[in-house]
Amino acid sequence: MLDVKRLRVLQELSRRETVTETARALGYTPSAVSQQLSALARECGVPLVQRQGRALVLTPQARTLIEHTERILHEMDLAVTALQSTQDEPAGRVRLAIFQTAASALLPRALDLLARRHPLVRVQVVQREPEAALAQTQLREVDLVVAEQYPHHAVAQFPEVDSRRLLRDPVRLAVPGDADIASPAQAAHLPWAMEPAGNASRDWALHVCRSAGFEPEVRFEFDDVRAHADLVAAGHAVSLLPWLACVNAPAGIRWVPLPGDPHREVFTSARRDMAPRPAIEAVRSCLHDAAQALPLPG
Repeated sequence: MLDVKRLRVLQELSRRETVTETARALGYTPSAVSQQLSALARECGVPLVQRQGRALVLTPQARTLIEHTERILHEMDLAVTALQSTQDEPAGRVRLAIFQTAASALLPRALDLLARRHPLVRVQVVQREPEAALAQTQLREVDLVVAEQYPHHAVAQFPEVDSRRLLRDPVRLAVPGDADIASPAQAAHLPWAMEPAGNASRDWALHVCRSAGFEPEVRFEFDDVRAHADLVAAGHAVSLLPWLACVNAPAGIRWVPLPGDPHREVFTSARRDMAPRPAIEAVRSCLHDAAQALPLPG
């Protein structure tokens, strides 16, 4: 009988390519990963890895086994889902990955709702950027993701993932309260705050500025969108910010609508074989109700 945990280690090695990265992803030590692989090879009776210089390379037998491993893990996930669906009350742990502005605007109220409605459900939360979080859902590292998608910037698509819209989040130009600015073009001469290069929101913000006929002076780069809002409120920058950033934003910001009323889509995602689990459905429902309670503009 093959050990499922060891199959999971082999599958992770095929994705991560090194023992060190595999260990980091699974929370093991590198020596523990090597021991698990050796034990699995003994169970199979065939070699699963071989050395090429300093690297470990999967054997053809290992790749054959990996082809079946995903189906095995899928069936096990379905079995756990069916078992949990027999419970009278949702219970257990849900590993949630969420991005910053959604965590700040939605999470406190969602957790309050969850504690009242389903006290046996425990949520473990990590902050992750959407692309990374969706990949982690695919790899079963998290159970549920709150992610975002900006206009004309599609996120990676995974056929095994069930995604549901949470809300449409308007994006506005945030300017100091006393600034006489009514469009991005009128802010062309001012310093801008944006997220770092490579981020979808940064790419979209640059597109907006360039479409308005100018290249912005990006003087401030932070992953922390609250820092953008603080700089705008203090009169040091302007920024393109989603409305969710307004929920806990400091006073002193004026929010200017953009041409075409652009929105980003905020959605939840879970693996299809895990999505029907009562605990995951409970967290999704509370996030949805928290989103509906927000004072979003039309």
